[in-house]
Amino acid sequence: MSTETKEWKEAQKERFDHRNPERSVHKSPEGLSEEVIREISEEKDEPDWMLERRLKSFRHFKDKPMPDWGPSLHELDIGSIVPYLKADETTGEDDWDDVPDDIKDTFDKLGIPEAEQEALGGVGAQYESEVVYQNMKDQWEEKGVVFSDIDTAIEEHEELVKEHFMTNCVPPSDNKFAALHGAIHSGGSFVYIPEGVTVEMPIQAYFRMNSEGMGQFEHTLIIAEDGADVHYIEGCSAPMYSRHNVHAGCVEVFVGEDASVQYSTVQNWSKNTFNLNTKRAKVKSGGTMDWISGSMGSKTTMLYPSTHLEGEGASDRHITIGFAGEGQNIDTGAKVSHLAPNTSSTIESKSISMDGGRTNYRGLVRVSPGAKGVKSSVDCDALMLDEDSISDTMPYEEIKESDVDMAHEATVGSIGDEDIFYLQSRGIEEDEAMQMVVSGFIEPLTEELPLEYAVELNRLVELEMEGSLG
Repeated sequence: MSTETKEWKEAQKERFDHRNPERSVHKSPEGLSEEVIREISEEKDEPDWMLERRLKSFRHFKDKPMPDWGPSLHELDIGSIVPYLKADETTGEDDWDDVPDDIKDTFDKLGIPEAEQEALGGVGAQYESEVVYQNMKDQWEEKGVVFSDIDTAIEEHEELVKEHFMTNCVPPSDNKFAALHGAIHSGGSFVYIPEGVTVEMPIQAYFRMNSEGMGQFEHTLIIAEDGADVHYIEGCSAPMYSRHNVHAGCVEVFVGEDASVQYSTVQNWSKNTFNLNTKRAKVKSGGTMDWISGSMGSKTTMLYPSTHLEGEGASDRHITIGFAGEGQNIDTGAKVSHLAPNTSSTIESKSISMDGGRTNYRGLVRVSPGAKGVKSSVDCDALMLDEDSISDTMPYEEIKESDVDMAHEATVGSIGDEDIFYLQSRGIEEDEAMQMVVSGFIEPLTEELPLEYAVELNRLVELEMEGSLG
């Protein structure tokens, strides 16, 4: 490996593993209690209805058992997690120069300002538990597009938030970690696209956990009215610590008639993080929902974006990739409920495992009675780079209608010696040859991202293969 290549990889590692000394203007005690929940709500000066929803969620959290059907969570100790940490009084600035220097330096290293200038219609940056920067280009604001943090949305669009926030899309009773999120959520994004408006440039939110032993619980709420069109990109990262961190965010997407939403995420949580997200979309007639997901990091991931196709002709697409190295269990998948006639869904799942890592596709396709003319296909491909790694596929189909076109295919393979030999015969070193094969394997995902993010994803995969991250 050349000196220039080594220097480049060290620089890339520093981008993601960079950490600042912890500082805070408000830090909750460890653990979860009604007192902590009230403290968070008071710090945010929330309306009474939001506090009531937090407390209701807390009751659900206490009543629900830990899931025992997936990866082991025995090392997860919610009682040792700091649920809320506000690093600075500065929140939601729309001028990059006003962001505190140490926080700004972190996002500078991650390339957020350059991405905003070159490829984005708007950007939000969350550090610890609060959004520190939020900006939307004037050309979209003039068309009525709203992109803000949730706290600002409650102040300026209270009725919209109250109607949609954890009511009928992801209720707190849905699962243990949705209830946890509902009790102590903080930060996140609110996106509103008016009827008939197309946002031609992606908008992005980036979430960064800096402190050891904390949890991040951002909430993303996207509302696309009839005929609207938007691409939302989410990025996540955290440096490596010896104590466990928890990420239990929630995403709710409402897609109107003939509207289109693409939700892309590239996650690079460190390998001490439990990533336990809940994501769901509800799609009306003729609407389209796309989930594009890359899970590159974490100790344990349980992530199954789901879509309810509620109107005739609605469609849904999932393209996901999971990468698991030593000590990682990446359990991901997709869920689709066909609730109306002539709806369609496509699920394409790819996974890579090496050094004894474990990946798993866990999916559900449900077709309700009366949902005639449904078309659905599931394609799962797993690539294992050594004999110690594990890859599983657990699809589940619940079909209650006879007029359905349903297909499922799964393959598991390894990188062939002949492929590596061919590339080496062309003067390519073995490590680089393996990376080229893997890059081709994940191409269906990278093709769906803007160029800057496709390059970023390939860099992350390359660093993971070298064991350079977390």
